[in-house]
Amino acid sequence: MARKTATGDEAAAVAAAIQRFVTETSAPVVGGPEQVSPWQRAAMIEGVSAKGTVQDLQGGAQWLS
Repeated sequence: MARKTATGDEAAAVAAAIQRFVTETSAPVVGGPEQVSPWQRAAMIEGVSAKGTVQDLQGGAQWLS
């Protein structure tokens, strides 16, 4: 059975994927300022609610967003 090692690009991709996983799944820093994602910030500025009622522009039924 032939053994093949990863190329430099493949090794860099694996290292980047591991770093991204660790960053996204690690516990938040205790005592630091609360981080708000850009999407959450935009929603708060625009006053968007997850439980808001939306009226169809054509006068149709209302539904919860």
